[in-house]
Amino acid sequence: MNKRSSAIALGIAIVAVLVLYSTTYTVNFHEIAIRTRFGVPAGVERDPGLHFKFPFFVDNVTKIDRRKQLVESPLVQTSTRDGLQVVVQAYLFWQVTDGDDGAQKFFQSYGGSLEDASKDLEQALAGAVKAVAGFNFDELVGPKARLADAETAILSGVNNAAKTGIAPVSVGLAQVVLPQKTTVSVLSRMAEVQNTLARLETAKASSQAEALKSQANSQADTIRAFAAQWAARIEAKGNEEAAVYYERMTKHADLATFLAWIDALRAGLRGSTTFVGDTTTAPFHLLDLSTPVDSKGVPRPSETQSSADEHGSKGEDRR
Repeated sequence: MNKRSSAIALGIAIVAVLVLYSTTYTVNFHEIAIRTRFGVPAGVERDPGLHFKFPFFVDNVTKIDRRKQLVESPLVQTSTRDGLQVVVQAYLFWQVTDGDDGAQKFFQSYGGSLEDASKDLEQALAGAVKAVAGFNFDELVGPKARLADAETAILSGVNNAAKTGIAPVSVGLAQVVLPQKTTVSVLSRMAEVQNTLARLETAKASSQAEALKSQANSQADTIRAFAAQWAARIEAKGNEEAAVYYERMTKHADLATFLAWIDALRAGLRGSTTFVGDTTTAPFHLLDLSTPVDSKGVPRPSETQSSADEHGSKGEDRR
């Protein structure tokens, strides 16, 4: 009797678990549940937690993740507005439409399969990427890039191709690269542009250098002319003073000779000097106090005195 009661109780418990399992379902916070009754949509459940439904074949529940999904397009080759061939890849963030009607239409279009929707969107994105053909290459890369405008154009193309129930959120360009042949062409053009700029800068620098040289030569000529004029003035003044000095020294030749001897002695006996020599020759005869003087009182060396005496005698004879 006890065994039979236990078996009955176990059977009842199993049936209860099966009934409970078939009449309840849970919804996570990031999900929506599409409930169908006999294959016909019967409602959308968004509130997270435990919910009830009719068992087994009456009600079926399909859960759909409403978080953002990521789709990447394949590499697509297209041409830009300025005629360059480029390879472009884009990515798309999308999610199921928030409204109940959009969620039910998503279920009708894809049976609730996010994978099928992603494949459909991948094809739509691959076609929409060709919108970059409306932009120049330097508008896709570089400081003048208009990526936001290009991505808006691609997103508009996806919206036009997407089925109801899908809400594209944002589009971005993952890659914009050049094929090998185009790369060579672009690099050649860039090199030519750089060479042209280099030639322009070289010509500009040469022109500036010539202008600086011309200015420097003009200033140098002005300085040289001023220096020559100033030197001529100094020379003229020197010659004038020298002429006055020469005239005075000519009138007083004996005094000039005497002063020259004094200067020679001053130069020769500068500092600590020991002199050994003949005091009968000029100008060292000035050191000998016994040196005879001429009629004008100027000490004369022996040979000079003799010459002066001879000249004096001849002069007297002439008289």
